[in-house]
Amino acid sequence: MGALSPPRPPPVLMVNAPQSPSRSSHLPPTPLGSAASPKVPPAPAGLGPQTPLTVPAQHLRTPSRSATPNLVQRTFKATDAAEIQDRPQRSLVNTAQGTTAKSAPAPPINRAEKPKVLTKVGFAGNKSTPPSLQPEMPGTGGQVSPSSAPPSSEGSLGADESTPKTTTRQTSPYAPIGVSDEGIFSRPPIHHSVVDRHRGQSDDSSRRKPNVDARESGFTRSQPNPSDLPERRPGLPPRPDSSEASHRPAGPSQDTCHQHTDLKSNQVQRGLRSGGTTSVSIPAQPAWSTSELLPPSKHGATSGSHGGTKLDRRTPSRKIEHKTARVSEDVGSKELSLPRPNKLATEDTSGGVFKSESNLAATLDYPDTSQTNRRPPFFRHGLQEVQTKYETKLFDICGQHVCTTGYLTRAWDLLSGDPLMSLAHGEGIKITSLAFKPGATADEEGLRLWLGTNCGEIQEVDLHAQTVVFAKPSAHGRREIIKIHRHQNSMWSLDDEGKLHIWLPDNGGLPSLHCSPVSHRVPKGHTFSMVIKDCLWLATGKETRVFRPGSHNEASFFVTQHPLIQTNVGEVTSGAVISGQLDRVYFGHTDGKVTIYSTKDYTCLSVVNVSVYKINSLAGAGSYLWAGYNTGMVYVYDTRSQPWQVKKDWLAHSNPVANILVDRSSVWKLGRLQVASIGMDNAIRLWDGTLEEDWLDDDMQEHDTDYCEFREFKAVVMTWNAGASTPSNLRYEEKDTNIFREILRVDDSPELLVFGFQELVDLEDKTLTAKSFFKSSKKKDSSEQEHISRQYRAWRDYLVRCIEDSMPADEPYHLLHTASMVGLFSCVFIKGSERNRIRDLNAAEVKRGMGGLHGNKGALILRFLVDDSSLCFVNCHLAAGQTQTIHRNNDIAAILESDTLPAEKSPSARRETYTCGGDGSMVLDHEICVLHGDLNYRIDTMGRDTVIKAINSNNLGRLLERDQLLVSRRRNPLFRLSMFKESAITFAPTYKYDVGTDHYDSSEKHRSPAWCDRMLYRGMGRIRQLEYRRHELRISDHRPVSGLFSMRIKTVSAKKRILAWQACEVRFAEAKQKLATEVKVEYLVNVLGIAPTEAQALL
Repeated sequence: MGALSPPRPPPVLMVNAPQSPSRSSHLPPTPLGSAASPKVPPAPAGLGPQTPLTVPAQHLRTPSRSATPNLVQRTFKATDAAEIQDRPQRSLVNTAQGTTAKSAPAPPINRAEKPKVLTKVGFAGNKSTPPSLQPEMPGTGGQVSPSSAPPSSEGSLGADESTPKTTTRQTSPYAPIGVSDEGIFSRPPIHHSVVDRHRGQSDDSSRRKPNVDARESGFTRSQPNPSDLPERRPGLPPRPDSSEASHRPAGPSQDTCHQHTDLKSNQVQRGLRSGGTTSVSIPAQPAWSTSELLPPSKHGATSGSHGGTKLDRRTPSRKIEHKTARVSEDVGSKELSLPRPNKLATEDTSGGVFKSESNLAATLDYPDTSQTNRRPPFFRHGLQEVQTKYETKLFDICGQHVCTTGYLTRAWDLLSGDPLMSLAHGEGIKITSLAFKPGATADEEGLRLWLGTNCGEIQEVDLHAQTVVFAKPSAHGRREIIKIHRHQNSMWSLDDEGKLHIWLPDNGGLPSLHCSPVSHRVPKGHTFSMVIKDCLWLATGKETRVFRPGSHNEASFFVTQHPLIQTNVGEVTSGAVISGQLDRVYFGHTDGKVTIYSTKDYTCLSVVNVSVYKINSLAGAGSYLWAGYNTGMVYVYDTRSQPWQVKKDWLAHSNPVANILVDRSSVWKLGRLQVASIGMDNAIRLWDGTLEEDWLDDDMQEHDTDYCEFREFKAVVMTWNAGASTPSNLRYEEKDTNIFREILRVDDSPELLVFGFQELVDLEDKTLTAKSFFKSSKKKDSSEQEHISRQYRAWRDYLVRCIEDSMPADEPYHLLHTASMVGLFSCVFIKGSERNRIRDLNAAEVKRGMGGLHGNKGALILRFLVDDSSLCFVNCHLAAGQTQTIHRNNDIAAILESDTLPAEKSPSARRETYTCGGDGSMVLDHEICVLHGDLNYRIDTMGRDTVIKAINSNNLGRLLERDQLLVSRRRNPLFRLSMFKESAITFAPTYKYDVGTDHYDSSEKHRSPAWCDRMLYRGMGRIRQLEYRRHELRISDHRPVSGLFSMRIKTVSAKKRILAWQACEVRFAEAKQKLATEVKVEYLVNVLGIAPTEAQALL
C-alpha cells in the first residue's frame, strides 16, 4: 500500500454534532487535452466512453541520486517465448521425491561506497488469494465507537464534501515495454481469464427506501416487540460452491454509484476517440445461502416459564441451511449460493418489517454497533505480540515467520518468539517493499524473501542463512521500488515511475532474478495496489485502474479503459477481498468511506460510510472485513447485513494501526487462521482470524435452553428533574400528592422499583455548588445518615411511605440501594421475595462537570445480578444548553466507556453473566441496561412558537425529526446511545414549563420545549418496554417520565452447562476442520498455483 501520513499522537476523543449533508453542486470537471497517443483497441463489452473526470495532480517524489556503477556485473540472456511456454508448472513434490533446481547464491555485494539516498517510506500491501465465489450478504441490519477514530472538526458529522480541484497533466501512454511477441509472457497454469466471462441477465434498478418517521427509524412503537434485532453470529469462512460464476450484461447506471471518466485524458493516454457517454449498470445480485461453516443465527430471547408466566423465544428473521462441504476439483470457479442482498429487510422492535432499498445504492447508514464485542481476539495459546524495537510500517507474514523492514530487516519465529535474522543494508539503503518468495513445496513457503530498495535493487534473502543470496542492482534502474506482489509462482515489482516488472518462473518453477522480466507501464502516483486473480488493481489517488499483466498484447493488458472513481470519496488507502465474496473488492478511503466494486464487470456496487476518519488498512478474514484506524482501534465488520454490523472493536495498538495482513498459509502450516497487525507503537500483534471465543459464546447462547431456566422479572423506572423541590412542596395540590402512587399503580406488583432524580439541590445556587465541589474530596462517613443529606433523606422517606401505601401489605419491599452526587439521587427498592436472589451489587459514579472534576453533571451507575443475569441502571444528568449537543455526546460516551465497576476475574463467570466479551467493568458489559435521566437533548432548527404550535396540533412527528438525540442516532457514527433503544414517544415535550402551570417557558429566555427527560434500554432480546409515559407534576419545570419493563432472567444449571460447553467445543472443532480443508485447497490452488487435483491429492 502507499505511504501513509506521518505518525502523530492519538487524538482526543470528540463526538461531533450532526448536521444535514451538503447539497452544494459540484463544479464541472475540466477535460484534458493533448496530442493523441498510440491507439488502443476499444473497451470490452459492458464498458464504454463515459463522462469526463478530472485527473489529480502528480505526486512529488524525491529526486534520485546520481547513478552508482554496479559492483557485480552479470549478463542475463533475453527471455524467449518458446522457452517460457516450455517451462514446467509448479510442483509440490517433496524434496524426498524430487528436488527442484535452485540457483547458486551470488557473492555478497559491497555497498560501502554508495551514497545515502533520501526517500519516502513504502508499505506492504494486503495479501489476497481469492477464488471466484459469489458474495455473502444476508439482509438484516450504525455507528463507530468514540474511541475508534480521531474526532473531526467541530460541527456536523455530515460535513460537506468538496469537489476535488481540476488539475491538468500529461501522461505517457501506459503501454507494455519490451513485449513484442505474444508468447513472451506465459499465462499462469491454472488461472482463468476474465475475458472469457459469460454475461447473464441483470436485475431491475432497485427502488430507494421511502422516507419513514424518525420514531420508526430509532424507536419502538407503543407496544414494543420483546426482542431486539436479530444478530448474525460470527462465522468461519463459508465453503465455496462448485457452480460456475454467472456474469451480467451492462444496463442503466445508478446516479449514486457510477463510473466517472475523463475522455480527453484517456485520449492523451490511449489515443481513444472523443465524444459519447456510456453508462455501466450495477450488476444483478446472485442468490445465496449460508455455508455450514457459519454457526446458527443467535436467538435474542429464549422461551421459559416461571410461575405460569412465559416469554417467547425470538426467532431469527431468516433460516440458515447447512450443507455438507466438499472439495471441488476446480477451486477457481467455485461459488457460494447465498441469500439475495438486493432486497433487504429490517425488523422493527414492534415486530413490523420495513422494506429498504437495494444495497447497490450509496448508503448513509453507518455500521450498527449495538452488538459489538470488545474482547481482543487473542489466540488461547502461543505468542501474542512481537516488539520490533525500531520504527517500521512494512512487514509480511507467512506461517511461523514474520518479517519487518526499513533500514534494517528483521525476522522472528512466531512459535518460539525468537529472532531469526537481523540484516543491515548499509548507509543510505532503505527497503521500501517486501514479499515472501514462493517455495518449491508448501513446507518451503516462507523461507526466502524479496526486498525492494529505494535505489531500484531487488534482493533475495534466505531467512535461515541470514544473508542476501542474490541481488539484482539494476532491476528498476535507479527508481524506488514501492511494491512487490506475489502472484502464484511469479513475482510482480512496481516502482515509483510506473514501471511494472513480471518475474517469471525458471525451469524449477520458481521466480528468478536471473531471468529478464516482462515489463509494462502503469500510471504514476501509486497509493495502493493489490492482486485479484490474474489482475492488478492499482489506485492512484482517487482513481483505480485494473490491468492484466499476463496478457499477450496491449489491448488485453488494459482491463478497464477508464479509471474507476466515485464522487465525494477520498483517496484510496487500502483494499481487501473477503473469502466468501470473491465477486467483489472493498477499497478504503481517507474520508472513512468504503467503495465496493465488482470483480466481474468492474462496476461500483455500493459506497458505505464506515467512519468519519481515514481508513489505514483493510483485510478480509473469514467472512468479515477488518479495518485499522489512527486511534489504534481495529474494527471487524459483517458486510452481509444492511447496514453493516460491527462484530468486534478493540484497542489493538496504543498508536495508529499501520497495516493488517491475513496469513492464509498459517492454516496449512500452523493449523490456525492468523491475522497480524503492525502499529506505530513498534509492535506486531497476532489475532485469531476465526474469532473462536466469539463463536463459542454465540453458540452457547444459541443453545441456552439446554442449560438455563428463564422467568419474567418486571421493573418500574422513574426519572425526574425535581428542580430542587422537596416532598413538602407536594402538599399544596392534591393531584401532585398522588403522582408517585399513580406511578406505582400497575396491574402486577413489579419486582423492582427504580427512582432517579436530578437537581435535588439548586444547581444555580453558587454557594451550595461550591461547597459540594470543595468538600467532595473529604472522606465521607460510612453511616448512611451522614453521607445522605437532609434533602435526599426526605425523598427517600417519602418514597418509602408511598410504597407502603400503594403496594399490597403481604408483599413488602426492601430498600436495596441509595446513592447521591451533588444533585443526582438514585433510590432502588426490591420486592421481599426477590431480596435473596440479588448478589454482587456494586455502584459507581462518573463526574462530568468542569471537565470531569465536578459532580453537578454526570451519572450514578448501579449494577447487580439477579439469579445469573446481570442488570445495570444508569441515572444521568448531561450538559445543558441548546447548542451543547457535542458536549452531551461526549458526556454519554465518557459514562458508557468508563470502567469504574469491579471486573469479574473468572472466565466462566464472565461468559455466564456478562455479554459482548466484557468483564462487568463497563455499562455495556451487562445483559440488561436501562439508562434514564435528564439527557438535555433539544429540538433543533425550529423556533419556540413553531414548536408550541406543533405540540398544540399534536404534530409530534415533525418535532421528533429534529430531536437532537434522534438526529445523532441517524447521522453520528460515534454516538454511543445508538446501542440503546427507546420506545415511541407519544407524549408532549417534558421541558421547560413555568413552575406550577401547564405553560411552557414564558420567561425572558423563552426556552423552546424539548424532550429532555428520556429513558432508553438495551438487552438484545432480554428486555421489552411495556409503558412509556409522562406525569403531570407541576412543582418543577420538568415533568416526570416513567416506564414499565419486562425482563428475561436466567438461572444456569452448572451440570447442564458443562455438557453444553463440551458439545459446543465439538461443533467448533468440526467447523474449524471444514474451514481448514477449504483454506488449504484455496491456498494451494490460488496462491501456490498448483492444479486442483494435485491439491486434493496432497490433502
